[in-house]
Amino acid sequence: MKLIDMHCDTISELYKQSDASFAHNHLCVDIEKLKKADSQAQFLACFVNIGKFETKTDRWELAYKEVLSLIERIRQEEGEDFGCIFQEKELEENKKKHCISGIITVEEGGILNDRIERIDTLYKKGVRLLTLTWNYENCIGYPNSRDKKVMENGLKPFGHLVIERMNQLGVLIDVSHISDGGFWDCVQNSPVPVVASHSNARALCPHPRNLSDRMLKAIGEKGGVAGVNFYSAFLTEKKKANISDIAAHARHMLRWAGEDAVAFGTDFDGFETQALPEEIAGIQDMGRIWEALKRTGFTERQLDKIWYKNVQRILRDVWKS
Repeated sequence: MKLIDMHCDTISELYKQSDASFAHNHLCVDIEKLKKADSQAQFLACFVNIGKFETKTDRWELAYKEVLSLIERIRQEEGEDFGCIFQEKELEENKKKHCISGIITVEEGGILNDRIERIDTLYKKGVRLLTLTWNYENCIGYPNSRDKKVMENGLKPFGHLVIERMNQLGVLIDVSHISDGGFWDCVQNSPVPVVASHSNARALCPHPRNLSDRMLKAIGEKGGVAGVNFYSAFLTEKKKANISDIAAHARHMLRWAGEDAVAFGTDFDGFETQALPEEIAGIQDMGRIWEALKRTGFTERQLDKIWYKNVQRILRDVWKS
């Protein structure tokens, strides 16, 4: 069992389908497909798009309640083949039992809604990674944007309190989606490594969601990890990406961040299937990417690091035992 994927939105999609399960479904990720991918762990994002709420007065509260329901949904899926972990040592314990590990994450820090105690509540419920922003301004900071002024904005005062408390508890700080200014505030003010769970190289695809070479270098120097995202729009300016684009981003990210700082954050089920790279239908096709990277010159050591060792290491470095 090898692969650790740092990001998918499968649980949020399952939440919309009462008759589907994580054991088997028609999405990009389920237990059956994870077994085919030789996966040992899957990060599972509890994501709520606040844009769907008509009311603006209490939308963060509605989103918070929905996230709690999503966490419960994940826990309901646990069984002999799948179980959530909360400490790094449990990864190995599950592996010995041939049980795939689930890691609960929240993608949208705005659900804290200026209440710092909610970090503790989420931690007690099993959340071990928090993506600080999505595509909206929130109480923590600002999202990535094509607007230069928005992009320059850093963390808000509450945002600094949030990363401090996350460090104290051992919750991974995820800078995917955040503004450039927010990124640098996190890197410069967090004493522990940060991750960009599902972000690519801006030099290869100039989307504001991607990371500049300078950012990649900073993540590597900080001891962090960046996960290659499979969404075509973040991989290429062409209509549809292919496996070669994934390999190119992995190579570029390795060059700038270092071989200890690159992983996968596929973003499966976080976008429409038409935006999947060619020859990739879901997590079950990760073997094709292994072979493609191997053909382009990645060593076995580098592949093992990208597939699982780098993520294992950061769990060890950040999570509290």
